Amino acid sequence: MGDEGRLNVSAELAGVLERIDALGATLDERAPSAEELGRLPEDTTHALLDTGIVRAELPLGLGGYEFAPRQLIQAAERVSYHDAAAGWTMVALQMITGTTAAYLAADTAAELFPDIPNGKHALLAGHGTRPGRAVPVEGGYRVSGQWQFASGVAHATHIHSAFQVEGTGEQRVLTMPKSQVTLDGNWDVLGLRATHSVDYHCTDVYVPREYTYAATTDTPLNGGALYRLGLVNLSAIGHTGWTLGVGRRLLDEMKRVAAARTGSRGAAVDTSQFHAEYATAEAGLRAARAWANDVWRDVERTLDKGELPSTEQDTLIRLALNHTTSTVSGVGRTVHRWAGSAAIRRGPLDRFLRDLGTGAQHITSSPVVLQNCGKWLSGAAPDAHWSFLDLT
Repeated sequence: MGDEGRLNVSAELAGVLERIDALGATLDERAPSAEELGRLPEDTTHALLDTGIVRAELPLGLGGYEFAPRQLIQAAERVSYHDAAAGWTMVALQMITGTTAAYLAADTAAELFPDIPNGKHALLAGHGTRPGRAVPVEGGYRVSGQWQFASGVAHATHIHSAFQVEGTGEQRVLTMPKSQVTLDGNWDVLGLRATHSVDYHCTDVYVPREYTYAATTDTPLNGGALYRLGLVNLSAIGHTGWTLGVGRRLLDEMKRVAAARTGSRGAAVDTSQFHAEYATAEAGLRAARAWANDVWRDVERTLDKGELPSTEQDTLIRLALNHTTSTVSGVGRTVHRWAGSAAIRRGPLDRFLRDLGTGAQHITSSPVVLQNCGKWLSGAAPDAHWSFLDLT
């Protein structure tokens, strides 16, 4: 069983952030070509993996860093500031690979993650919505299904997918070699083009039971308190950090545009209205970041005591992500309005705005999740609890 002790707070955070920053100029320079390619170049991916960004969410006992939640938010924020698509890719690989290592039984995890410190381990991508169908057979399941949005799958060795067991309705998550699925190659979008978030499918593939785990588990078989959060809450960590990094970059890019245009004839950025709206956007971003930090600090205290988050904490995790996404979307609208032609020509502003528009559509920030948060907080469903993104 996993360590039921205190939450691990890693001493490796500063080093990971420093290594990410050292790659910043390269990520910026290569972002346009990565969009054309539809994924990160392999050498860029290897350089990012070498920073420890994926190792950050792997269990300490297997050789990972096992960052605490706010440390994971900082790491996601930093890489996403330099390149939103690279950040999205790494957040996806980080979370899915980390949870696989935590929730599979020790023998299976040891097979997939034999030498994490030296980079010898599986990398996983995939998706948990629209579960596939699984027929129980001796020793495992015969699985068929169609899944969407396998962000980072170009760099993965294995696939993570949700499925529903025929006859019982139980939802589980599988791990299988990438070679056992067909990638549909249908990622034709305006934003996050370099994430290779294609759909994929398989038909009647045998998956041993030991390569699956219950989708609702909050009991790690490897690793400590972090993994008691469960899949949805761990996903919220990465998306919160990604959104904050993108928002910060957009305001910094707007500041550069303003500096270049100040004093020119008829410059909109010289108006009091621009100054007021920039200040409002800055305040909104900083406030969203501070509140997300506050929510996660409280959750960390709970995990450190060996407890599970309460329904209120689960609600606030979802609400903080939804609020951060809404706030940064507003930042994007402000930047787009005042940047003028800089927002429509090829460059960082155009790219980050498009990436934000796509990333903000993620299901974890959907209006339905916001409605469910309000239902619980308003007292309309006091006895309800969260099952994935539904309040039941």
